[in-house]
Amino acid sequence: MHLLALRPIFLALAVAVSTTVGMAQTPATSKPKLGSMVFDWAKIEPTTTPTGERRAIVNAPTATMANFSCHVTTLNAHQAPHPAHRHPDEEIIIVKEGTIEVMINEERQRAGAGSMFFFASNDLHGMRNVGDTRATYYVIRVITPDTPKPAGK
Repeated sequence: MHLLALRPIFLALAVAVSTTVGMAQTPATSKPKLGSMVFDWAKIEPTTTPTGERRAIVNAPTATMANFSCHVTTLNAHQAPHPAHRHPDEEIIIVKEGTIEVMINEERQRAGAGSMFFFASNDLHGMRNVGDTRATYYVIRVITPDTPKPAGK
């Protein structure tokens, strides 16, 4: 799947990664709010991880979200990024290429390019590349004022 296929998602979220372009200023105690922007795949540098690579895109508040984060993970064949886990924020995964096995609350399902996973608040979830080639997916996490606080905070 080409990055342009995700254009409506990114435009709807109206975000930016620059602190100087497209950001409205907020009080000194707050992070600047993100504005609209294009994310150019060719300019997003990958960082090598033990299981593949990761491209950081954004991690900041917006006008309507307490925090919006997005990164792209590429997993080598037969790798998982981390053990199954849960968190109070919601998460959307969009598979760019490859075949991913997703586990949600102990139920497993496989999906390929163009597929999307939604992890609801506090559901146990995990993923694994079950293919013989690399798999790449976008991770979108959203925290709103209604997102439950993590346990112990």
